[in-house]
Amino acid sequence: MVTMIVADGMIRGITDRFLELGTGHLQIWPRPAARDPSTLEAAAAVASRTDGVTGVWSEIDGLGIILSTAGKTGTSIRAVEPSFWKNEGSRRFLSVVDGAGVIEADNEIMLGEDLAREVGAVVGGPLRLMTLRVTEDGRTIPRTTLFSVKGIISSGYHELDAFWCIISYAAGCRILSGEISQDFLVVKIDEPYDRADETAFDISFNLGGLASVYTWRELHSAQYSSYEMTRQMLLLIMALVVLVAAVNVSSAVSMLVIERQRDIAVLKSIGASADETRRIFLWCSLLTAAAGAAPGVLAGLAIGCNINGIVRGIEAALSFVSALLRGGEVKILDPGFYLQEIPVIIDWNATAMIAALTVLCSVLSSLACANRAAKSRPLDLLRKF
Repeated sequence: MVTMIVADGMIRGITDRFLELGTGHLQIWPRPAARDPSTLEAAAAVASRTDGVTGVWSEIDGLGIILSTAGKTGTSIRAVEPSFWKNEGSRRFLSVVDGAGVIEADNEIMLGEDLAREVGAVVGGPLRLMTLRVTEDGRTIPRTTLFSVKGIISSGYHELDAFWCIISYAAGCRILSGEISQDFLVVKIDEPYDRADETAFDISFNLGGLASVYTWRELHSAQYSSYEMTRQMLLLIMALVVLVAAVNVSSAVSMLVIERQRDIAVLKSIGASADETRRIFLWCSLLTAAAGAAPGVLAGLAIGCNINGIVRGIEAALSFVSALLRGGEVKILDPGFYLQEIPVIIDWNATAMIAALTVLCSVLSSLACANRAAKSRPLDLLRKF
């Protein structure tokens, strides 16, 4: 139960952040891929009229170099309409470390927390961003633009926002050349997990070949498949633990059959059938498994629902011991690789299935012992005992 809650929470928390702050639920790429404002405007109008669509924003992605007194570093530039960051889903997962979380002017810039720390950026301070522009004869030359740091932000997941450099869409159109950047539409819908494919089909059909529509699963299919495979492997390992517990129940029933040989002989002597004898021990294994599964599920739910507090408590205790030994702070969940806060996701259907399969495995593993008791002869048992 704890493994399932933590795995589902981690995967859902990471996926939600990528959907709401990164790729969006759907993306619309114009054909041809070169920047064409009229094509984007037409596609945005079509998408906005589609049922289930809650928002459409233009975005340009490119690469650049941040120049500061602390040095220079590469960055991923996102030029997106400012209203994207005011969207309910974006606000839910975007954490403002310092300053503001919305760009209001074309000369303002927002940085990811780690990137801001690396370049020594402070809110209100100047920052130079170097990009490339393509001349008419095909040469690429550098262009440096001065920005003012409006805010330092974090998504709570290092891999997503580590290199974030966010500017307005108008600024992106000005400093990001169409030949070396990507221009597309970000779309959000009301049910991204259930209706992404259906909505993508409706938009694509209405566009009539004007642009290509991709769902969030298609945009990062390898990444999300990796998450799901990891979850399945963890659950498989835990299933093996459950099977070991089922074997223990079988061993207990086997010992019970041996210890109750005389009782079995007496029951059969007074008319108990083989099926009735078998059912006695199967009910015994069923009740034993249920008596273990019920408190186990409740304990797993309790631990899973309070996993963040438990982890923080363990980290505090280990950090205290480490400090006594002159060591550093101990982090069980490194923010560089995991979420800073694990969402609690409980799949009640999976919970019921786990409990049912646990009891079923225990009963099936005890079937051989129950059959042995059912096939025993009462006279042989009475002579022996």
